[in-house]
Amino acid sequence: MNYTSILYSVADQIARLTLNRPDRLNSFNAAMHEEVRHALAQVVADGARVLVLTGAGRGFCAGQDLGDRAVAPGARGADLGDSIERNYKPLVLALRNLPMPVIAAVNGVAAGAGASIALACDIVIAARSAAFVQAFCRLGLVPDSGATWFLPRLVGNARAIGLSMLGDKLQAEQAADWGLIWRCVDDAELVPTVDKLAAELASAPTLGLVKTREAIQGAWEHSLEEQLNVERDFQRELGWSSDYAEGVAAFAGKRPPRFSGR
Repeated sequence: MNYTSILYSVADQIARLTLNRPDRLNSFNAAMHEEVRHALAQVVADGARVLVLTGAGRGFCAGQDLGDRAVAPGARGADLGDSIERNYKPLVLALRNLPMPVIAAVNGVAAGAGASIALACDIVIAARSAAFVQAFCRLGLVPDSGATWFLPRLVGNARAIGLSMLGDKLQAEQAADWGLIWRCVDDAELVPTVDKLAAELASAPTLGLVKTREAIQGAWEHSLEEQLNVERDFQRELGWSSDYAEGVAAFAGKRPPRFSGR
């Protein structure tokens, strides 16, 4: 596919997907959804072991492009619901279920569904000038694309409701203080920080990291005993992996491990 709304590349086992509609603050239209779906379906075949998601220009993603015909202002509720089912639901689930770590490099405003997409990633690093906005209340809508699931789990019910009902802009530094994101860095440090982290994760034991994500995501629905069983089963599975054998051998040999991600 010849991409017009995104930039996509893979090098050194690091996939980089950049939302590339800077004149619209990288808001989603039908074409961008199609291109992102195509790229996300490619990352494993392209040999990536980590994905970096970011935005071009001065914004990360402003959510849905309200000028897009598919969900224009005044569209019937069925059309809005269909857009969630057709576009945002599979996008969020794809990010959450990729067999590799996913980093969101938030370089500017992440609003509406754009904030949800960032929070669907495993690790969120934001520039100090970036901000997160639950803009749905200004349109008479409910937060979507997973926002009502992510927010209370990350910041608690009181802050989730406040952010969602008031639509206040949450600056990156406060977002990090609240535990909404992993880290806030100076603007000039965003790219080198993310590059260093991506390189680290690209050489890490990928299968173990993915199972760690799976265990933590599912923990909310389990009792302690059930979660202990999950940990037991995952350890049994990972104990047969090449990465575990390499990790033990490297420890015994007092050398750096050379993980393959298998």
